[in-house]
Amino acid sequence: MSARSSSETSPPSRLPGLPDGVTDPCVHCGFCLPTCASYRVLGTEMDSPRGRIHTLKAIEAGELALDATVASHFDSCLGCFACVSACPSGVRYDQLIEATRPKLNSAELRSPWQQTFRQLLLAVLPYPSRLHALLTPLRAYAGGPLQTLIRRSGLTRLLGPQLEAMEALLPPLAAEGFADRFPLVTAAQGERRGRVGLVLGCVQRCFDPQVNAATLAVLQANGFEVVVPADQGCCGAVSHHQGQMEQTRSLASDLVRSFAAAAGPEGLEAVLVAASGCGHTLKAYGELLGDEQNSFSCPVLDVHEFLAARGLSASFRAALQPLPITVAYHDACHMIHGQGISSEPRSLLRSIPDLQLREATEAGVCCGSAGIYNLVQPQEAAELGQLKVEDLSRTGASVIASANIGCSLQLRRHLQQDGPEVQHPMELLARAAGLSLESTTSADAA
Repeated sequence: MSARSSSETSPPSRLPGLPDGVTDPCVHCGFCLPTCASYRVLGTEMDSPRGRIHTLKAIEAGELALDATVASHFDSCLGCFACVSACPSGVRYDQLIEATRPKLNSAELRSPWQQTFRQLLLAVLPYPSRLHALLTPLRAYAGGPLQTLIRRSGLTRLLGPQLEAMEALLPPLAAEGFADRFPLVTAAQGERRGRVGLVLGCVQRCFDPQVNAATLAVLQANGFEVVVPADQGCCGAVSHHQGQMEQTRSLASDLVRSFAAAAGPEGLEAVLVAASGCGHTLKAYGELLGDEQNSFSCPVLDVHEFLAARGLSASFRAALQPLPITVAYHDACHMIHGQGISSEPRSLLRSIPDLQLREATEAGVCCGSAGIYNLVQPQEAAELGQLKVEDLSRTGASVIASANIGCSLQLRRHLQQDGPEVQHPMELLARAAGLSLESTTSADAA
């Protein structure tokens, strides 16, 4: 570390957006350590929540400079917020790391390649049309025999660790992922119980398009009219997680305008999301955009949260057929720690007859996905991914239910070919109810 006296440099400014003394409640008790994913694989105090808090205090006191070495210990943080749930003193580490991340984007704190690679990811992932353009040439490769051959040969190692990690996460690319196929308004089936909007997500709509189709079909079958703006873009979760606040606010503002225009004078009861990483950022729009008036005019809710609160319709429950499978539910960090949602997905899964729900031993530990963490910190992420799939596989479940696209891609990468399959809870509900996902593409527009 590069310690220097306050006489050699002017005292650093306090971290933006934080009240004085926000780090003071930390008593260094160590309760956060077993829950911290980065500490789990690196084992160093500087890569733990309490170590980073101590570092922040030193920086604020002018005793330590934020140089590349110090910054690397913040870059090792996944932002999973498990430490927030575990802390008995109520330390808001989530606020601390969010205020620190914009500072980490200074050019001198990362190598030129690290800077370029992050910029490339943030120039592509949040923009569906760019992502489609990049992936279109790879459709014949992804999931095909050539990909299998290349991986077995070890040639992907020549790409370098970051690009090798990108290739390892690349799933088969379905044609449905390259076209926004939903009508603006999908009519409710049976008695209409409400009108909601649906956020499609960027990576999810491209890499796992059946999740959105299943979510829409389940909502429709439960009596909800669903509005899907055709021009909706990214919610800003990827850039938010990286401390790129200007890009995040721009994406958030565009998405709010898109839903406001699509909702029309009738409005929406709620804006729903089926990816927990997106949901966490969407729920922060009031703070990100300055005030609630610039945000959505209705609540933002995770789809599991919404359906558990409103209840499955009687006709939908009656349509659920036995699904004799064992399922291990994977708690995405931005769901359980970021939004406090845990029981709702499980209650929906338990509504499926004959489905057996099993619990992992370490449900609250991160899988290593964490936005783009598994791309920019591939070694640490791979260790965490392997630990997570081993924990989930020990349940003996044939299916892992994951409600976040990043987690799903991470789990699929590390699972054995003969291991459990990964599905979204909405897919399992749609399957049990016998819903045709193709019908959602041709539903009547209001």
